[in-house]
Amino acid sequence: MTHTDEGRRVPPTAPLLRIVGASKSFPGVRALDDVHMELLAGEVLALVGENGAGKSTLMKLLSGVYQPDSGDFFLGGEPFSPSNPRHAMELGISIIHQELNLMPDLTVAQNIFIGREPRKGLWLSERALLAKTRDLISRLGLPLNPSTLVGDLTVAGQQMVEIAKALSYNARVLIMDEPTAALNEAEVATLFDLIRRFVTPTTGVIYISHRMHELPVISDRVTVLRDGKYVDTLLTPEAKPARLIPLMVGRVIDADQRPSGAAPQSDPALEVDGLSTRHLLRDVSFTVNKGEVLGFAGLMGAGRTELARAIVGADKRESGVIKVHGRVASIANPADAARYGVGYLSEDRKRFGVVLGRSVRDNIVLASLREYVNKLGFMREQDISRDAKASVKALSIRTPGINQLVQNLSGGNQQKVVVAKWLVRDCDVLIFDEPTRGIDIGAKDEIYALLHQLAAQGKAIVMISSELPEVLRMSHRIAVMCEGRITAVLANEEATQENIMEYATRFSAEGLVRA
Repeated sequence: MTHTDEGRRVPPTAPLLRIVGASKSFPGVRALDDVHMELLAGEVLALVGENGAGKSTLMKLLSGVYQPDSGDFFLGGEPFSPSNPRHAMELGISIIHQELNLMPDLTVAQNIFIGREPRKGLWLSERALLAKTRDLISRLGLPLNPSTLVGDLTVAGQQMVEIAKALSYNARVLIMDEPTAALNEAEVATLFDLIRRFVTPTTGVIYISHRMHELPVISDRVTVLRDGKYVDTLLTPEAKPARLIPLMVGRVIDADQRPSGAAPQSDPALEVDGLSTRHLLRDVSFTVNKGEVLGFAGLMGAGRTELARAIVGADKRESGVIKVHGRVASIANPADAARYGVGYLSEDRKRFGVVLGRSVRDNIVLASLREYVNKLGFMREQDISRDAKASVKALSIRTPGINQLVQNLSGGNQQKVVVAKWLVRDCDVLIFDEPTRGIDIGAKDEIYALLHQLAAQGKAIVMISSELPEVLRMSHRIAVMCEGRITAVLANEEATQENIMEYATRFSAEGLVRA
């Protein structure tokens, strides 16, 4: 809803954007089936659904990336049909993708007005470009310097550049896809303030998010898609998780589950003793047993990801001993870690977990290629296909076949491909860094079940997560980090969100703690 200068909320008026009967198919997949949706002028409309529900496809139709097979689209009451993304922006539809589309070696000003730079005769006018950019970021109230290289900005700063770029086209509809996935709380508050200032009686925002707790703060209504079809639209006060989640996934999910049974004892799979790095980690020690899920909690910058990277040799250690199944492991790089049976699933799966342009089959065997070379030096193609098919079946990876490109899978299924890669490599220790980031609630439930299944098979699981409900749901024990140190280790039954946050914001009175 629109906000007046006095802060009152003004009810939205007529539909700003209307979609009637939108359908889109790809080979073997019906991505959208007769979808209807309305964005009212002056509102923030949340769009939710599982990965694979059709949200991204619908947004690509709106932004001119795809053309619909059928359906009618109206903007401000007039039919519109963008032929490409540039055309859509000229019509007033701007989209900010989860993966930001910026050039790190260019300045803020150059990124915002790329291809539209002011000219003086035949030459680009740097002075006019900077002045135009200063005027824009001043009107938007953004803390940006036009001359700063985008590569030197934080993720939040880069996102602000994307927003400024979108609004420089005088957008009427702003589409935001998982905009807070990599932001801290202060940055989220800044983003929400910017969204509220953008929304007027003639503009609106489509806000795509898997974070249920954000919806009451920023949205006015919530539209649900499932399996490519429209399900329902609710006023946000009515869209409680207990009502919304079954609409999204078609089944009830218990968000308050805790692991059953006590943590497995006295059979260490991974032992870390006195691990330190030059810039952050300080004398970190912990043990994770076979069949155990050890969760790591902490605020951004606490050192959880740095710990995982140091264990597998992606970052250099200053000191510390690592043992796998009781034997000292000499790990200098991730390949060494894999040889010792330690697999690392990075928080950025699209950069470090999968090769998006290769098939499911190729990705599953990526870490084990040497095992498939026969005595003559040729790849055993039949064995590769056999193991890839077995992994797809065992992990319930939703794909038309093993030759499907990974980039065409949903986020949850991409994550399962990463898991399959390390299981084929026969890793006994699996380090999951933000295993459900950017994944919808239904896919999260499947990942949770998979992690419990792996633990039941005797795998040792280290799980890093910024979502405290996730840590509490999954972990037998919880190690809390603050400023590069473990400050507490809590059994699940004694852990609460409150005491985890207490230890995440201060050092323990006893100093360093061993998990």
